[in-house]
Amino acid sequence: MRVLMVSDVYFPRINGVSTSIETFRKTLQSCDIEVEIVAPRYGDEPEEKGIVRVKSRQIPFSLDVEDKWLSWRKMKSAVLERARGCDLIHIHTPFIAHYAGIHAARRLHLPALATYHTLFTEYLQYYVPFLPRRHLTRIAHGFSRRQCNALDAIVVPSAAMLEQLTAYGVRVPMHILPTGVPLEKFVRGDRAVFRREHGIDEARPVALFVGRVAHEKNIGFLLRVWARALRRNPDLLLLVAGDGPALPDLKREAETLGIAHAVHFLGYLDRNAALLDCYAAADVFVFSSLTETQGLVLPEAMAAGLPVIALARLGTRDILDAGKGCLAPPEDEDAFAETVLRFFADAALRARLQAEAPETARDWSDVASSRRMAELYRTLTSTHDES
Repeated sequence: MRVLMVSDVYFPRINGVSTSIETFRKTLQSCDIEVEIVAPRYGDEPEEKGIVRVKSRQIPFSLDVEDKWLSWRKMKSAVLERARGCDLIHIHTPFIAHYAGIHAARRLHLPALATYHTLFTEYLQYYVPFLPRRHLTRIAHGFSRRQCNALDAIVVPSAAMLEQLTAYGVRVPMHILPTGVPLEKFVRGDRAVFRREHGIDEARPVALFVGRVAHEKNIGFLLRVWARALRRNPDLLLLVAGDGPALPDLKREAETLGIAHAVHFLGYLDRNAALLDCYAAADVFVFSSLTETQGLVLPEAMAAGLPVIALARLGTRDILDAGKGCLAPPEDEDAFAETVLRFFADAALRARLQAEAPETARDWSDVASSRRMAELYRTLTSTHDES
């Protein structure tokens, strides 16, 4: 079986959509699914079998240099050409790629589904702040409803996302199917090496955030939490691993709060080397995003043996509600700081959560998710052939 995945983003841009596409691309092979990809060309990426790159350009006035705009004509042509001989089209983004995928599916009479990765109602407030939130909400709801209802099925990464789309008026079948995590990858880090290279004493209590450093990740909340926690435990260190448009603002905020000495902004770390060591070097993972549709970074951290302290909002609820290997304080800076302090002060609590974290991560295996995705593909193609 051949599946064409189309997207407005892909590696080398690092985000949840790119990670999801690549994870399924690799693991679906074991399910006898051949995946081809049509995605943007960012620069001089090398030619790679099964990946077609479409020329893109910088989006005018974008705050993020990685935001690219695809040519409709070139994307439509590339998707239509690569879809010939495929059994199904899987769309991953709601922009040019979405309409190119729908166009090809209709021309070639193929089933089309999409993974709804992003809750745009929550994101737009950060990027279009000059419009009232109620107007943004109405626009985003209508946009998402029309796009989703034009498909044969929708994949959502969490129960919270299914609830949201149902409220928008989406009526096509929806399937909760998280991406999953390559668990074995995250147990290979070297704690001692990372701490030594970054001048971190072995006994120092360290918390870690990993992710795109963007305003919607709510990292400023963690900085304010850290300012509170440091009053009672001045040895605490927060590591922020990742890059993005909010980085300059967050560095200034850390300076303003007087905590720059206790927050290290590490920038982008290679996911196959330095990042694994970084996970191993930390004692707990902290996360305060309010916009995650899945929160895949949480089971990644747990697979590395890190307990998680995070806000249970949207997609992270599915992970945190189990209550194993994690703590979910209220959305309050003082309460979050108190939870961090309790974690580091209570050795028994820390040991229990550290033991539970890898067990919880096993429920989020990439292999299990790919088997379910392959089954969905086959069901959709079979149903489509009969109609």
